[in-house]
Formats: sequence, C-alpha cells, structure tokens
Amino acid sequence: MAETPDTDIDVAARLATVRDQIAAAAQAHARAPNTITLVAISKKKPATMIETALAAGQRDFGENYLQDALDKIDALADAEPAPIWHFVGDIQSNKTRDIAAHFAWAHAVDRFKIARRLSEQRPDDMAPLNICIQVNIDDEDSKSGVAPPDVPELAARIAELPGVCLRGLMTIPAYSDDFEAQRKPFARLRDIQADLVARGFALDTLSMGMTADIDAAIAEGATHVRVGTAIFGARDT
Repeated sequence: MAETPDTDIDVAARLATVRDQIAAAAQAHARAPNTITLVAISKKKPATMIETALAAGQRDFGENYLQDALDKIDALADAEPAPIWHFVGDIQSNKTRDIAAHFAWAHAVDRFKIARRLSEQRPDDMAPLNICIQVNIDDEDSKSGVAPPDVPELAARIAELPGVCLRGLMTIPAYSDDFEAQRKPFARLRDIQADLVARGFALDTLSMGMTADIDAAIAEGATHVRVGTAIFGARDT
C-alpha cells in the first residue's frame, strides 16, 4: 500500500487522537495527563508540518538526524510559540557541538565522553542541556545504551558536569505486541531510576514509550513519550 502523502495528513487531528490516548492511559493507571510530555518525533518531516503542530498546541519535537534538524530549527527560529527541541538519536562526537548549541534535551547519552563534550560545548548563555542516559534494558546487540548495572557509575560522573543537567533515563525496549510483555522493560527502567533517586540523584524523567507501546510506558511511569508515525504519518525511507 502506498504511503499517504504528507499534504493529505491532518496533523492537528492526529495530535488530538494521540493526546486522547495519553489521557485515557493516564486515567486508567491513576496518573495525571499533565505529568506526561508528548515529544512529537518530526524527523524526516518538513517544517510546515511542525508549524501545523505548533498551531495545534504542540511544543516538544524530537529529531534524530542532525542536519535535517538544524535546517528546521533555522526555518522555525522566529516561530511563536518557540518549539522545544529534543535530540533523540544516537550521538557521535562530531555532533555534540551543534546539539549543545541548538537543543534543549538530549535523550540518548550512553557514554561519559559524549556527556563531557556536550557540557563543554554548551554555550554559556544557555541553561544546562537536559540529558537522559540511554539504557539498553534488554541487552540487545543492535541497540545503543549502557547496561543496567553500569548506570549508577555513569550517572555519578555525569552529575558532576556543569553544562548539562541529568534528568533521568531513556530506553527503547525489544519489540513486543503483548501489553504485559511491553510493561516489563519499562518497569525495570523505572526501578533503576528509583534506585538512583534513593542514592541521592535528583531525577524526574523517564523517556520511554513510542507509537506501538505508549500505553504500557504510561502504565509504568513514563514522563516523556516519543510519538512520530501516529502524528505525522509514515516516514520516507
């Protein structure tokens, strides 16, 4: 089946549907919907679609591809209200300067070297960059992220850096279409964060859950859910 052209996608209506889903999941699990931030994953989508989402009240946008993101950040530099930009992809050393200078969040930090570079390259006139440690919760060879036993040491080192603010943890678990199976890795991530908080870390963010497993993530305490396809349609390959 052919993909729906971008011009035929009703972004505002899709956003409303996703917000309703978030609210329903929150209610089902005794949570307040306003404690869950929707990060609209706009990678490979044009700035015009982000403008439409902004007009519909969406503020937070996630990008994976740096140059594509920088073009959109420039195009929307004067937008009101201003977008809040989240870098959600893998971070290589040659990307840190631009991420530090243009984003409010980095969700996929899994090495101290990357965190240190982000801290050193964060402009002095900007607030510290909010970051999450990416945890490879299912020990998948194909995915980035630090192993769960190594999270406390990395968190301790990152917490000392002045140009970043360690906010919490992020994960992309192995795929499952079973709701209870989806919940298990999210519950493990929540437990890892609870352990860090008990050790004295001031963490408030669990970045977990995407289009296919958003309900399970909310059930286990997600504070940031990352949804792209359900809002903007299928991405070009």
